[in-house]
Amino acid sequence: MTAIHLLVLVHGMWGNPQHLAELARIAEETHTTSNADGTTLHILRAETIKDDSTYDGVDWGGERIAKEVVETVKELESKGDHVVRFSVTGYSLGGLVARYCIGVLYQQGFFDDIEAVNFNTIATPHCGLPRYPSFLSSVSSALGSKLLSRTGEQFYCVDKWSPKGRPLLVVMADPDRIFYQALAKFKQIRIYANAINDITVPYVTAAIDTKDPFAEHETSGIEMDFYEKYPRVIQKYAVPEVPPPQPAKPPVLTRDWFKSMTPSRPLMPPFLQFRFPLNLVLYSLLPILVPVFISLAILRLSLATRSSRARIKELEREAHNEGRQTLVHLFAELEREVEEAVVDFIDNPDPSPSYQPENSKQHPIITPNHTRIATWLNSLPIKKELAFFPAVRNSHAMIICRDVKRFQIHRLGEGVVRHWAQSFIL
Repeated sequence: MTAIHLLVLVHGMWGNPQHLAELARIAEETHTTSNADGTTLHILRAETIKDDSTYDGVDWGGERIAKEVVETVKELESKGDHVVRFSVTGYSLGGLVARYCIGVLYQQGFFDDIEAVNFNTIATPHCGLPRYPSFLSSVSSALGSKLLSRTGEQFYCVDKWSPKGRPLLVVMADPDRIFYQALAKFKQIRIYANAINDITVPYVTAAIDTKDPFAEHETSGIEMDFYEKYPRVIQKYAVPEVPPPQPAKPPVLTRDWFKSMTPSRPLMPPFLQFRFPLNLVLYSLLPILVPVFISLAILRLSLATRSSRARIKELEREAHNEGRQTLVHLFAELEREVEEAVVDFIDNPDPSPSYQPENSKQHPIITPNHTRIATWLNSLPIKKELAFFPAVRNSHAMIICRDVKRFQIHRLGEGVVRHWAQSFIL
């Protein structure tokens, strides 16, 4: 009989298990042999949520993954192996799904006999997706919560998941709820966040923070030291109380002026980055391509959301017919027992910002929900690791080497992945 340490990898929005190929490869490469007590690593790249099913919500994703985990454990044990340890790593949306999943497993008594060891998230919006004081961000927030079905509502904390109206992400961070209690059982909780240039999941939510010390990293004089072995991972940083004096602006129309107007990172995603003269052709077509692309994207998202709503109804019917009680129904029963006055105090959503940036669109608007989630989660012994990828348009995929076959630039994240694998307790 082989003692098994089961590691579950959960991908992100619109994702599939292939996105986690480098994580799986490097984890297997790092832990090729059993540890001192003979425990062997077994990796499960979750299959039950992928592509359009990621629209169905953090909760239904978590229910599916929990079922897949239990079935995997049974399958391993039918072969004579014995699962003694459990770890999970979630990327982006997958981190939220993983947190919900362990709540389901905890409620089922999964951890009574199996040790919870490593809980990791990478670029996960723990506090939801923040809004920035800009027109584009406001539009994205308004559309995202409607065009991404149940998941979009939960991303932006506009859902009323609990019977008394609390958003799911707030409930999942509540120390009195099983999601938090399940998370607290893990021997090691370590999260990875991009310090800069993650336009999908910004620093403040991935790092569970209420302020962004890297927002003006180019001018603030922030000092950073990096691990020698993992050059993209910040070992420590310090922000000076007084930023250094800024150089004088060059005269208009001089060579230095034109150089200063050059963007510090690419304007286009990798698949649209062409060299001269193709880049000029692309730029000339943008007035036509952008409206067409936006229209097609909205149509695609609308159809996917419609399909998701239908799937969710079917999932609810199946759970009802099987007599299976999901956590949302368990919470309904639980919260009915709480005194109305207490619930009203806890559950009263306040959409107004608690922190409004003074002078920069680079700082997000921090809501009371964000602050509450961060306060609760930061009471856990969470180790935070920050990745630093300058001069890239979006570092979100890079941090896990999501698609190295198509985009060589994603290999820049290998140091982060190796840090994760080396920090993993087998």
